[in-house]
Amino acid sequence: MSKMKFALVGAAGYVAPRHMKAILDTGNDLIAALDPSDSVGIIDSYFPDAHFFTEFERFDRHIDKLRRSNPGGAVSYVSICSPNYLHDAHMRFALRSGADAICEKPLVLNPWNIDGLAAIEKDTGKKVHTILQLRLHPSIIQLRDQVANETTDRKHEVDLTYITSRGRWYLRSWKGEVQKSGGIATNIGVHFYDMLQFIFGALQENVVHYASATKAAGFLEYENARVRWFLSVDYEDVPAETRSRGQRTYRSITVDGAEIEFSGGFTDLHTRSYENILSGNGFGLEENRVAIQTVSDIRNQTPIGMVGDYHPFLKTMHS
Repeated sequence: MSKMKFALVGAAGYVAPRHMKAILDTGNDLIAALDPSDSVGIIDSYFPDAHFFTEFERFDRHIDKLRRSNPGGAVSYVSICSPNYLHDAHMRFALRSGADAICEKPLVLNPWNIDGLAAIEKDTGKKVHTILQLRLHPSIIQLRDQVANETTDRKHEVDLTYITSRGRWYLRSWKGEVQKSGGIATNIGVHFYDMLQFIFGALQENVVHYASATKAAGFLEYENARVRWFLSVDYEDVPAETRSRGQRTYRSITVDGAEIEFSGGFTDLHTRSYENILSGNGFGLEENRVAIQTVSDIRNQTPIGMVGDYHPFLKTMHS
């Protein structure tokens, strides 16, 4: 089988190496990459012969020339790891260039952007594929099957806590700008909201208790679960016991008081995602709609404070 030709937008980004590895692991070739930053030496570990551009216009011209110059020269897929607010534009570029897009989460910042992309899919006959890797995690699939096979009407009580410490640079980068990143819930939480609706069914209620530049907390009710959630990039929120072990990250998901263990099994989920996409079984635009609507609603709500069913970490944070 001949190698597929890939291009990559956002080659200097945090998640880009996972995409390079997935392209390599699936036996394909990265032939062009773009990033305004030239700190992309990581490419040498995967595709040293890839053409590299720091200007979009020259990258665009290169992709267009490949498409027009010789049969079989065109790029089949454009992988997108750019800042969140540029995903929409870069997916449009990919489709109009005659390629399918493979886009990191969050797919877009607003639910109506999905409709615009669906129209371009229709115009071009090309497709948007998305990385929703938690749906491929064995522990998550097992939990989903368990919930689906239950006979009780009782809703599960779920606590989701995710603290991933970031240094001072974070708020100075595009990630600290709500208009660019979508804010904390979008930037570090969107895949968890996708996972929750994947496991527990339709979303019925969405309440925000607290929101700042570095943390957010709220309550979500699904068909089969009531969820209290807390997300943070503030090191001070990491529990003291975890900090004493030298760790800067804390992740916990409990269902009815029992911890769901899924700390392992993450390493190859991007490769698994690519395998599924290449075999025609990837996740498309519509699979993203609930999570994108969820984070959009969280971003646009006024927090109600410590009222009702709020996450216990809020209490310790305010004490």
